[in-house]
Formats: sequence, structure tokens, C-alpha cells
Amino acid sequence: MPIRPVVGRRIIEALLEAELARGSDRRLILVNARYESSGTEDEFTAKIGGRQRRVQVTDQDSVLGITDAWERLADRYEDGLVVVTSGVPTDQLGWDVKAHAVRRHTLTVDRAEIVKQLFGATDLDTRLYEAGWLLDALLEAEPHDGWPRAGAVLTLDTATRALVAARLGLGDPAADSSDLDTDTLLAWSGTTAGPILFSELAVAERAGIAAWLTRSVGPAVPTLLSLVADGRGRDAIPLGALASAVRAPGASDAATFALGSLFGSALKSFDDLAPFSNAVTGVLARWITEAEGTGPHRTDARERVLAVLDQADALAHQAGLGGALGEDRLLPSGFKARLRGLAVALERSPGEAETALERLEEHQLSGLYEESTTTARMAVRMARWLAAPVPMVESVPQAVREQFASWGWADRALAVLAEGDPERDPVLGQAYHRLIGAVRARRAKIDEHFGARLAAWTEFAQHPEAPGGALLIEDVLSRVAAPLALEDSRPLILVLDGMSTSVAVQLGAELDRRVWTEIVPKPEEGRSPARQAAVAMLPTITSISRASLLSGAPTRGGQSAEDAGFAAFWKRRHRTAVLFHKGEFEGEAGHRLAPLLLESLASDAVVGVVLNTIDDALDHGQQGARTNWHLKDISKLPDLLNAARDYGRPVLLVSDHGHVIDRTPAGQGPVAAPGAQSARWRTGSAEDGEVVLSGPRVLEGGGTITAPWREDIRYTPRKAGYHGGAALAEVAVPVIALVPSAQLIPSGWTILPGERIAPDWWRSASTGAAAEPEAEQPTTKKRGKNLPAQDGEALFARREVVTGPDTIGEKAVATAQFKAQREFVRHAPADKAVAAVIDALADAGGKLSPGAVAAAAQTATGKSQRNPERFVTVLQRLLNIDGYAVVSLVEAGRTVELNKTLLEQQFFGTGQR
Repeated sequence: MPIRPVVGRRIIEALLEAELARGSDRRLILVNARYESSGTEDEFTAKIGGRQRRVQVTDQDSVLGITDAWERLADRYEDGLVVVTSGVPTDQLGWDVKAHAVRRHTLTVDRAEIVKQLFGATDLDTRLYEAGWLLDALLEAEPHDGWPRAGAVLTLDTATRALVAARLGLGDPAADSSDLDTDTLLAWSGTTAGPILFSELAVAERAGIAAWLTRSVGPAVPTLLSLVADGRGRDAIPLGALASAVRAPGASDAATFALGSLFGSALKSFDDLAPFSNAVTGVLARWITEAEGTGPHRTDARERVLAVLDQADALAHQAGLGGALGEDRLLPSGFKARLRGLAVALERSPGEAETALERLEEHQLSGLYEESTTTARMAVRMARWLAAPVPMVESVPQAVREQFASWGWADRALAVLAEGDPERDPVLGQAYHRLIGAVRARRAKIDEHFGARLAAWTEFAQHPEAPGGALLIEDVLSRVAAPLALEDSRPLILVLDGMSTSVAVQLGAELDRRVWTEIVPKPEEGRSPARQAAVAMLPTITSISRASLLSGAPTRGGQSAEDAGFAAFWKRRHRTAVLFHKGEFEGEAGHRLAPLLLESLASDAVVGVVLNTIDDALDHGQQGARTNWHLKDISKLPDLLNAARDYGRPVLLVSDHGHVIDRTPAGQGPVAAPGAQSARWRTGSAEDGEVVLSGPRVLEGGGTITAPWREDIRYTPRKAGYHGGAALAEVAVPVIALVPSAQLIPSGWTILPGERIAPDWWRSASTGAAAEPEAEQPTTKKRGKNLPAQDGEALFARREVVTGPDTIGEKAVATAQFKAQREFVRHAPADKAVAAVIDALADAGGKLSPGAVAAAAQTATGKSQRNPERFVTVLQRLLNIDGYAVVSLVEAGRTVELNKTLLEQQFFGTGQR
């Protein structure tokens, strides 16, 4: 007797729906099948032909049993249906039974037709008739709410896609197969339920699904599913990462053999390694990009990547592959090996350290190990600084300017480096320790020389003219703020109490250059624009320096003196002014800023706000010092900047004094000294590390005080940081002027391009880039061959050597194409300006900020470009012939990019120069 197909309730329902839809009023249905149930008969209600019907199913193996079942069950329910499953041929049944049966004979179960009905289709892909495993699986795996509607024709892909979703939890059963990709499969392989479900499938169904996924997703699928079937789905991505490392050039046969042992039977052929490892590394690259982003899931993405790659390292160790993989560019062990390589290079030479840093930054996890990478970058910067000539303190004004331009950046790097590497590698830690010692020794020499210069300078420095042309703290309002208030402009003066130059360079790097343009007074002929720094009053404490800053004259006092002095200063210039202190500008519940402050910003008054966040952190912070300051860390600073932008106000960011962070060894108490008045100044004769300061700028101690130039001297209990002494970091006051519109640039002032802010040694030797570490770009682009190492004083100085008569810029503006295009552009800049910009962009690797582009044009012609964005727009009209983007604004308008290839094609012809 032939084997009867096994049917369940759902197949019976589908069969009844199909047969009774023909209009039959018979109630007996004979089916050639075996009903699978817990008893001899089942009863259930089903919707047949649009109405609910009672169904009674019984399985019988004889003519007598069939006859008895019909007679016994027919009258139980008046409208009920009796389904008898049996293997008895129709010709053995009597006419008394067949007369009551639908179609008067035993029905066969056509799985394809039932599947078609279950999907609501009117036709089937012919390949489905041959895929018996698929039909059986679809009948068995139908979800409780049924299969999704498939349209007129049920295709093989649609049916298999639905089965994969139902069986394995892979995606949406109603979705197109194209939504299944390697990312999805690899993520699924690392789950718990899906791989178990796959391994429990029948052999034929597993093979069928694997074949379909291979066709739909790619050749990586067989190896992946073999691992899943072996219960090793969680190892799939780690093994793929290892395969990528072993397949790299230079891998030994022993490493390949060890890798094969890790895969075991899941690897049918070594030829399968390439597609599998390529798929895995592609997925990991996308995951790494997501983890390096700024989205809300960044942390989860980072943990996901590191979890699988840590597992890869564990598997490598298990197989003895650790040594063979060396400094692999994907595995965490490779990153740590490159870190250790950097430690060795730091001990040898700055050049080797540069190379080691480049290799570290090339590692694919350098962005995920951001803190380690940033610390390593700071270490190499410190090595560059130490390799440069020993800084000379020529005068107090020169030292204060250098502090903001260069030495304060060293303080910034040193603070980060002092925190150490989060990986806690002892070799790396020791290398950093020695480097920190060398940097501190040089820094101490600078402070010692500065202390001596300060003592001599202070004795004769008189307001308003000080020896050497220094900008004094009491002159900041008159020489910096007042020009910003000319022609009815209304500056917002933000005093960040205690902000050192080190902190200022961090905050300045975070300013949105699409909104804010940094400006400085035009320099003397032959000098480049540079940031300003002022000399604090002495001792460098708030009650003296802040009062003098806000009053515009040497004085001392608290908030009331500052309010009165601020108002009086601006009244002398026929302007109203209002000053807000802590607690006065913060909004009440539901408001970010106080209504009175907003009213003042909307008025014609000059507005000042004192922000105490930094000084409070130094005073009340725990032992040690924070190494990073962001705009959002300063209470209400982002809100104040946004408000200034909204009201069209220039902004002056200034401090009253700097600070030094606590560097005293653990357990060391304060220095016992007579006449100690504060943490960093006292009266009495000077000891080692101290200097006596006397003169008109000393407003305590009767005009004479003793202050330490050494950073590790304090006279009071430990705090996070201190001020009041004679160290350069305390005396130098950073000054940053910003305008939200080029129309607000005062006469005699000019734009300061971002490329001119960082010192030469801060920039990578391979790129010349000058980004802050928090916004650092990968150091992969090489400098233009014609541009020598930039010296900070001449980044855009007149370039007789570089921009001779044969430069690419001068050639471009001399072409007929350029001259013809120029006829159609109104107010086009001079040819010399356009040539200078092209050359500057080409020499910088193709990218500069709009401010730097405008500065290059200004240097070449002497004509100020007050609106860099507008200048770039005109430049695009000149150079982008027929819409080809020779010059583009990229990175949301923050960067001007030159496509040198398109430039040559447009103006010289392809391949010509």
C-alpha cells in the first residue's frame, strides 16, 4: 500500500475551503491521507466558504470503519462536516458511502495547490512543484495568522523568503528577498534562537534554505550556515576576522593550518575563505563606521564591534595564532601591538614616532579606541615639540603671545598625556612617563625664564603703556571690546573666570566655524594674523584681575566694583552696559536664560556675562584635573553663544587669569612659608622656585609679593588647580574675538583662518592639518610637494618661491578658458587672488577653510575679503565651467575643496600642464 501523506488541521481546512468553494452541499469528505492528531477523531470549528462550520475528523483504515464513522458522526451536527482520512481505495467503497462524499470519490492531497491557496495566489511558480521540501515545510510552518498574501503568482523566492522568516526569525515574511544581506545574516548568526532553530531543521530543508540564501545573499553563506549548523554561530564573525588576518600577505602556512583547525568541518575548502572573510570584513567596516559616528546607538555599536573582535583574539590565542597575526589592522591585539610599537618609537626618534603614529591611525579600530589614539597623538606632538629648538623667553609680551600661540598647546597635550593610556600597558605607560618628564623639564625652564623676565618687567610696567607693547588685562575692553562696539554694534563679553590658554584652545576648536568667524587686529607689515593674549594683574587672582578687566583700569574688588566699573567704562563711550554674574543670567524653570538677560541682548546695551564654571571646578573639584573642556561643559555657554548669534552680536571670549593644575605628588602637603595669603602668592623673601614681583601692577602686599613660577608649589590644601602665581599659564589671559557676520568685522581687523591657529609642531608632518584632537581627521593625505613645513608665521605669507610664474594657479588664470569665463562673472576677484587661492588649495592637499581661502587671496592682493563664503561662491562661478565642480563647499560648508584633476581638464586639457 502506498505511503499516505500526513495531514494536519490546517491542510484539512485548506482542502475544505478549496473543495466546498465549488458549491457542493455534501458533508462527507474522503481524503487519501493520514491525519495526525492526539486521538481517533478531532473536532474543531473552521471558517469555510465565509461561514463557521463544525468539522469532525477521523482516521480510518478499513471500509467498515469509514462506513461506521459516517453513520455515527453524520447526525451529530446538522450542518457539520465529516472528514475521513484513509488509505482505502475509492473502488472498495460502497455507493451508499460514495453518494454522500464530495466529488463522490476519495480526494488526494495536492500540496502545491494547498500552498497556493494558503498564500492567496491564483498560480504557482513552476519551480515550486519540484521543491517538495519547500512545499512540506510551508505546510508545516504556516504561522498562526497565516502566510502573507503573495499576489497573483506565488514565486519560489517569495515562498522561501516567507519560510526563512517563519522558521529562522530572519526578517519580515512579507518583505522582498533583497532585504536579506550579509549584515543581516551575520547579526542573526550571533543570536541564540535563530541558529538553534536552523540546526533543528530536517536535513533536506536545511540544504534547501542554504542553497536559496547562497543564491540570494552570496558565496559567504555556505561557510556561515555550516558554522551555525555546528552550533558555532557566535564564532562566525570572529572567525571571519581571523581569516582576513591570515589571508594577508606574508601569512605562514602554519597560520593557515591553525585557522583551518578553528573552522573544523564548517570549512569545506580553503577557496571558501576569501568570500567569507571579505563579507565579514565588509560588515565589520560598516559596523565600525556606525560606532565612530555620532548617532544615539554609537555606544552599542562600539560594544558590538569590540565584543566580536575580542572573541577573535581569544580564538587566535586558543589556536596559537597570536604571534603570527602581529600588528593586524583589524584585531584589538593588533591595535595594542601598534601602541606598544609607538612606545618603542618614542624612545628612539620623533621620525620613528611619526611613522608609528601613522600606523596606529591606519588601524581600523583607532576611532573606537579614541582615547588611546588621542593620547598617542598628543605624545607624538610632545615629541615634535621637544625636537624643535628650545623656546626662548625674550620678553613678557612675547612670552604671553607664545603661550597662547604654542606653549599653551603644549600644556594641553601634557594634561592629556598625564592621564595615561586607558589600556594600561606598562611599556607604553613607562614611555609616556619619560616623555612627560622631559616635557615638564622644558616647561619648567620656560616658566623659570619667564619668572625672571616678569620680575624685571613688572617693576617698570605702567598703565596704559607697558614695555614691549603688551596687551594688559585692563586694556582688553578698550583695545578689543570697544572696536567690536563701533558703528552701533553690540558685543557680548563672556568672561570665563580661570580659563587658561590650554582650555581656550580646546573651546576655540569646538566653535562652529559656519556660524562664527574669528577675527584679530590686522598685523604689522610682514607678520601674519595671530590670536591675542593679555597680561593679568598681579597676583593673578579674581578680585584683582577680573575687576581690572571689567573696569578697564587697575583696581580691585568684588561684584559690586565690577558692575560699577563696567557701566562706567561704557558710559564714557556713550554706551549703556549691563553685567551679569553667577545666578543672574540662568533662567528660571522652563527657561534656559533669564528674561532680563534676553531683554538686554535685544537692546542696544553692551552685555557682559561672568561664567565661573572653570574656576569653580578648580576650587571644588576632586584631586587631579580634568583634561578635556568642551563648550557644553561651561554652564550656559552654548546658550549664550546661540543667543548672541540670534541677536547678531559679536562675542568676546576672555578670561581674567589662567591657572595651573595640581601636579604635587600624592601625600605631599602645602609648602610651609611665612606670609602665605593664597594658594600661589605670599609675602616675604623668595625661595627656590619663587620670584619677587614689585611694581605698579602688583595690587597686593603693598606693591610687593612673592609668587612661585614652579607649578608644583602651593601654600594651601590640595585642590584641582590653582592661580595667583607667576607661572606663564597663570599670567597669560586668552582673548578670542568672534563675529556672526562679516559685516561686523571692525575696521583695522581681519579674519583669522583656522589653519593659522595651531602651532607648527601640532600639525602632522604628513598632512599639515591643524585640527583639534576631538575633531581630528585621519592623517592619510600627503602634503603638496611644493609646500615646505609651515612655520605658523607664514602659512599664507607672500610666496615668491612657491607661487612663481609657473604655478598651477597662475597657469589657470592665464588660459583662454578662464579669461572667457571671467567675462560672465560680475565683481570677479583679481587674477592674482584666484591664482593664490588655487595654489594654496593645491599645496594644502586640496582642502582649506573658507577663511583660509579668503586669507590667501588677501595676502596676494592686500585687499580684505570680508565675507569668505561669498568670495568662495564667486570663485565657484569662475572655475566651475559647465557645472563641473572644480571648487566645492563640503562638510556642511566648513571646507573648500579643490578637484585638481577637474581643474587640469577644464583649463589645460586632460593630462596637460
